[in-house]
Amino acid sequence: MTNSPTHIQLIQPDDWHLHIRDGEVVKDVLADTARQFARAIIMPNLKPPVTTVALAKAYQSRIDANLKALGITNFLPLMILYLTDNTSAEEVRKAKAEGIAGFKLYPAGATTNSDAGVSDIKHCYQALEAMQVLGIPLLVHGEVTSADIDIFDREAVFIDTVLEPLRKDFPELKIVFEHITTKQAAHYVRDAAISKKNSIAATITPQHLLMNRNAIFAGGIRPHNYCLPVLKREEHRIALLEAATSGNARFFLGTDSAPHAKGAKEAACGCAGCYSAFNALGLYAEAFESVGKLDKLEGFASFFGPDFYGLPRNSKKITLAKQAQAIPVELPLGDATIVPLRAGETVAWSLV
Repeated sequence: MTNSPTHIQLIQPDDWHLHIRDGEVVKDVLADTARQFARAIIMPNLKPPVTTVALAKAYQSRIDANLKALGITNFLPLMILYLTDNTSAEEVRKAKAEGIAGFKLYPAGATTNSDAGVSDIKHCYQALEAMQVLGIPLLVHGEVTSADIDIFDREAVFIDTVLEPLRKDFPELKIVFEHITTKQAAHYVRDAAISKKNSIAATITPQHLLMNRNAIFAGGIRPHNYCLPVLKREEHRIALLEAATSGNARFFLGTDSAPHAKGAKEAACGCAGCYSAFNALGLYAEAFESVGKLDKLEGFASFFGPDFYGLPRNSKKITLAKQAQAIPVELPLGDATIVPLRAGETVAWSLV
């Protein structure tokens, strides 16, 4: 990475956690994403969910058709399967043979379209054993969903009651603790013992690096700052920022950018998710600059993700300029509109 006070040049990053949905909205999301990233892990929580290799291949074909229509030839979607109570070891073996990048664990009811998620992790043990043997990563939405657990405590409880027992039972299973939001999660991943063949890693979103939970209530309800896992206290934001900018290879970029139409967010029961695909790299650069760690951005954004997934690093370079970028109030999303993160404001860094 080379940089000056006004420019940063780095190897083109990838997004290791992205929602693009399906149907008419895909083209708009892909256009925003491919402008910045070379590859992205595509989340499988569609309706119905992407639970088999056949469904993943069909989904990838639809994505490829949209990329072709946009004239984009330099973006690679990385497909993921949705883990269920009934996922078989045979499906895991098929996934490995077909180049599926991993399996996603959604605790049932944890987030958007997670109703078909796992009710008890022990139901998945045969699949997890096959994943451990074959080296296929498990991508984890790390929250418990019990109604008696406060929403701000669900990630920390997940570590104690699900993640730690899971790692003891499958010590060589590769795990990505996705979109971590708490000091407990940051310290757990930082300090976790790693076997010879295995590691645990975590992705961190731009909103969790830049905002705390006050941002949901600044002058009134701010639905476009509402996501799951929900924003936490300032002490947790600081811990995440320390982890992301530390140079520790266990932490890497994953936006969790989640498109919901404006009307679905600004509703009596608004959807969870922040749309950061439009300007994600500028947001990350702003976060890293806030603590004087721009020199650590390339590792977090461009190196540590592909290294963990066993994929080659990209070779193309991109440049960010210290030039304020105005974020539109709304963007097109199929036949509706979407309100991006920081809508109507500016971001300090722009992609050249």
